[in-house]
Amino acid sequence: WSHGDDEVFTSEQAVEWFDLEGIGTSPARLDLKKLSHVSGRHIAMAKDAALLIEIDAFLTATGEKPLTQTQRDGLSRAIRYLKNRAKTLTELLDKVHFILTRRPILPDRTSARSLNSASRDMLCDLTPHLQNAIWERETLEHLSASIAERHGMGIGKLAAVLRAALAGRSVTPSVFDMMLVLGREETLARLQDAASG
Repeated sequence: WSHGDDEVFTSEQAVEWFDLEGIGTSPARLDLKKLSHVSGRHIAMAKDAALLIEIDAFLTATGEKPLTQTQRDGLSRAIRYLKNRAKTLTELLDKVHFILTRRPILPDRTSARSLNSASRDMLCDLTPHLQNAIWERETLEHLSASIAERHGMGIGKLAAVLRAALAGRSVTPSVFDMMLVLGREETLARLQDAASG
């Protein structure tokens, strides 16, 4: 069954639109690429609160530990930044790993290479500027760029260091999104942990 060119629709729309004339004669097939696309669209369209309920149900169904209240609060802050970038709940949970993990952050092998003495010096230089900064994306980007420049590096190099410090991974959401979600206190604590090595 199909409804014209519409691939993504709500359950209510499916009930309203369904009719026997829409049933085709060609055999149905499971297109995993299309399924992934449709899943991602539904995740992006979902209300944040409804998505949290789905994540709880998913964790229960897969035998994972339920979220703590702290994790739930962090996920509530993070979900709006990340739900447009995930095609499955597993992928979404992977993207919010930084908020679900606790200090001390243990960097994986790849991100650990970013944390050397020069990058730790950069974190020591950046941290005091962040302590009293206005906690908004533009300010965080500007401060980070100026510190990177002062150390003769591009913002990309500093971003790798921040990823290692904040998430312990080399592939993460935007470092500035992570900082906004984590908040000033947790961000500074993770940066100080990484700087002290």
